[in-house]
Amino acid sequence: MSSAEMEEWKPRTRLGKLISEGEITSIEEVFTEGLKIREPEIVNVLLPDVQEEVIDINLVQKQTDAGEKSRFKAIVAVGNRDGYIGLGGGKARQVRTAIEKAAVDARLNITVIRRGCGSWECGCGKPHSLPFRVRAKCGGVEVMLIPGPRGLGLVANEAAKIILGLAGVKDCWVRSYGATRTVPSFAYAIFEALQKTYRVVIPEDWVR
Repeated sequence: MSSAEMEEWKPRTRLGKLISEGEITSIEEVFTEGLKIREPEIVNVLLPDVQEEVIDINLVQKQTDAGEKSRFKAIVAVGNRDGYIGLGGGKARQVRTAIEKAAVDARLNITVIRRGCGSWECGCGKPHSLPFRVRAKCGGVEVMLIPGPRGLGLVANEAAKIILGLAGVKDCWVRSYGATRTVPSFAYAIFEALQKTYRVVIPEDWVR
């Protein structure tokens, strides 16, 4: 967020006011305190290097009494390539507006993930992959993220590569089951799996 945009931003929530007053200065504090992000500007301020990528755009048609209505549905991912990732969706009559709505939703859904070196082939201890396997499901799609050794890269389809890359995961295998061609469900399954890395408690005997 530029200085001009910062001046124009008028916080509407308690968290926004704390940030504008300098009481909270990092995104880490937000998650440590368990605070909910309800303004997209908060992410722009605390993660100025956040990037966004369009994952999918679909034309959605709905039959009404007035006739057939058509709108575009967009799925957008945002992240700083260093442990923070968000995913959101938006609908509108115009593609650009749908993408903008999805980008706002993704910022409101941003989460921190835990990275590590959970590959038995590597053991370098650096956060280039995931600390353990995670599995998640959305709709008819189920995915499993498997830690990979350094240099492996992302063995996944394009949507998963974008989301994992924005999250800061560099080496990982992705296994998927079910209706994997359903891009929105697949993307949200990947996002849910990444969220689990932060929510799951690591057993003591897993710590190197």
